[in-house]
Amino acid sequence: MKKIIQFSMIIIALFSCIKPKGIWDDNIHLSTKSVDLNASGDSVTIKTGGNTWRISDISVDSTWYYDFTGVDLQADSYSIKLDCFDVEHRDKNTLFIKVQANPKNTKRIITVGLEAGDYFDRVTITQKPN
Repeated sequence: MKKIIQFSMIIIALFSCIKPKGIWDDNIHLSTKSVDLNASGDSVTIKTGGNTWRISDISVDSTWYYDFTGVDLQADSYSIKLDCFDVEHRDKNTLFIKVQANPKNTKRIITVGLEAGDYFDRVTITQKPN
Protein backbone atom coordinates (compact mmCIF):
# COMPACT_ATOMS: atom_id res chain seq x y z
CA MET A 1 0.00 0.00 0.00
CA LYS A 2 2.86 2.37 0.85
CA LYS A 3 4.38 1.90 -2.62
CA ILE A 4 1.04 2.67 -4.29
CA ILE A 5 0.78 5.94 -2.36
CA GLN A 6 4.37 6.88 -3.24
CA PHE A 7 3.76 6.03 -6.91
CA SER A 8 0.53 8.07 -6.89
CA MET A 9 2.32 11.07 -5.40
CA ILE A 10 5.01 10.89 -8.08
CA ILE A 11 2.39 10.73 -10.84
CA ILE A 12 0.51 13.70 -9.36
CA ALA A 13 3.74 15.70 -9.13
CA LEU A 14 4.65 14.93 -12.74
CA PHE A 15 1.29 15.93 -14.14
CA SER A 16 0.62 18.88 -11.85
CA CYS A 17 -0.66 22.08 -13.40
CA ILE A 18 1.68 24.14 -11.24
CA LYS A 19 4.53 25.43 -13.34
CA PRO A 20 7.98 26.01 -11.87
CA LYS A 21 8.97 29.61 -11.18
CA GLY A 22 10.02 31.40 -14.38
CA ILE A 23 8.24 29.02 -16.76
CA TRP A 24 4.89 30.75 -17.20
CA ASP A 25 3.00 30.64 -20.47
CA ASP A 26 2.69 33.85 -22.47
CA ASN A 27 0.16 35.96 -20.58
CA ILE A 28 1.00 39.25 -22.35
CA HIS A 29 0.13 38.20 -25.94
CA LEU A 30 1.87 40.97 -27.89
CA SER A 31 0.38 41.79 -31.30
CA THR A 32 3.97 42.07 -32.60
CA LYS A 33 7.43 41.63 -31.11
CA SER A 34 9.50 43.48 -33.70
CA VAL A 35 8.98 46.73 -35.58
CA ASP A 36 10.97 48.66 -38.19
CA LEU A 37 10.69 52.46 -37.99
CA ASN A 38 11.95 55.16 -40.33
CA ALA A 39 14.92 57.41 -39.56
CA SER A 40 13.02 60.69 -39.36
CA GLY A 41 11.13 59.74 -36.20
CA ASP A 42 8.19 57.41 -36.02
CA SER A 43 5.81 55.63 -33.69
CA VAL A 44 3.99 52.34 -33.25
CA THR A 45 1.02 51.14 -31.25
CA ILE A 46 1.17 47.56 -30.02
CA LYS A 47 -1.84 45.77 -28.58
CA THR A 48 -1.72 43.08 -25.91
CA GLY A 49 -4.10 40.26 -25.12
CA GLY A 50 -3.12 40.28 -21.46
CA ASN A 51 -3.87 43.21 -19.19
CA THR A 52 -1.65 42.78 -16.12
CA TRP A 53 1.74 43.60 -17.66
CA ARG A 54 4.15 46.40 -16.87
CA ILE A 55 7.27 47.85 -18.49
CA SER A 56 10.36 46.37 -16.84
CA ASP A 57 13.24 47.92 -18.79
CA ILE A 58 14.13 49.84 -21.94
CA SER A 59 17.36 49.83 -23.90
CA VAL A 60 18.70 52.08 -26.64
CA ASP A 61 21.62 50.40 -28.37
CA SER A 62 23.89 49.55 -25.41
CA THR A 63 22.31 51.88 -22.83
CA TRP A 64 19.83 50.29 -20.40
CA TYR A 65 17.12 51.99 -18.33
CA TYR A 66 15.63 50.17 -15.33
CA ASP A 67 14.77 52.82 -12.78
CA PHE A 68 11.86 54.98 -13.88
CA THR A 69 11.81 57.43 -10.96
CA GLY A 70 8.44 59.05 -10.40
CA VAL A 71 6.57 56.57 -12.61
CA ASP A 72 3.93 54.32 -11.02
CA LEU A 73 4.47 51.09 -12.97
CA GLN A 74 1.40 49.55 -11.30
CA ALA A 75 -0.95 52.20 -12.75
CA ASP A 76 -3.20 51.45 -15.73
CA SER A 77 -1.49 54.20 -17.71
CA TYR A 78 1.85 55.98 -17.49
CA SER A 79 4.52 57.48 -19.71
CA ILE A 80 8.30 57.10 -19.71
CA LYS A 81 10.19 59.84 -21.58
CA LEU A 82 13.95 59.47 -21.69
CA ASP A 83 16.78 59.77 -24.18
CA CYS A 84 15.26 59.58 -27.68
CA PHE A 85 12.00 57.80 -26.89
CA ASP A 86 8.58 58.10 -25.32
CA VAL A 87 7.07 54.79 -24.18
CA GLU A 88 3.48 54.84 -22.95
CA HIS A 89 1.42 52.21 -21.19
CA ARG A 90 -1.75 53.86 -22.52
CA ASP A 91 -4.24 51.44 -21.05
CA LYS A 92 -4.35 47.81 -19.95
CA ASN A 93 -3.99 46.58 -23.54
CA THR A 94 -2.01 49.28 -25.36
CA LEU A 95 1.72 49.99 -25.57
CA PHE A 96 2.69 53.09 -27.57
CA ILE A 97 6.30 53.78 -28.55
CA LYS A 98 7.51 56.98 -30.21
CA VAL A 99 11.13 57.59 -31.22
CA GLN A 100 12.82 60.80 -32.26
CA ALA A 101 14.82 61.10 -35.48
CA ASN A 102 17.93 58.95 -35.67
CA PRO A 103 20.86 61.31 -36.37
CA LYS A 104 23.38 58.47 -36.72
CA ASN A 105 24.40 56.73 -39.92
CA THR A 106 23.83 53.36 -38.18
CA LYS A 107 20.58 51.73 -37.25
CA ARG A 108 19.27 52.30 -33.73
CA ILE A 109 17.96 49.33 -31.74
CA ILE A 110 15.46 50.02 -28.97
CA THR A 111 13.98 47.28 -26.84
CA VAL A 112 11.10 47.50 -24.40
CA GLY A 113 10.92 44.74 -21.80
CA LEU A 114 7.54 43.73 -20.41
CA GLU A 115 6.67 41.48 -17.52
CA ALA A 116 3.52 39.94 -16.12
CA GLY A 117 4.14 37.74 -13.10
CA ASP A 118 6.92 35.33 -14.01
CA TYR A 119 6.50 35.83 -17.77
CA PHE A 120 8.84 38.23 -19.58
CA ASP A 121 8.68 39.40 -23.18
CA ARG A 122 10.30 42.10 -25.31
CA VAL A 123 9.47 44.40 -28.22
CA THR A 124 12.45 45.19 -30.45
CA ILE A 125 12.38 48.35 -32.55
CA THR A 126 14.89 48.80 -35.33
CA GLN A 127 15.12 52.38 -36.51
CA LYS A 128 16.72 53.02 -39.88
CA PRO A 129 19.90 55.12 -40.06
CA ASN A 130 19.90 58.73 -41.19
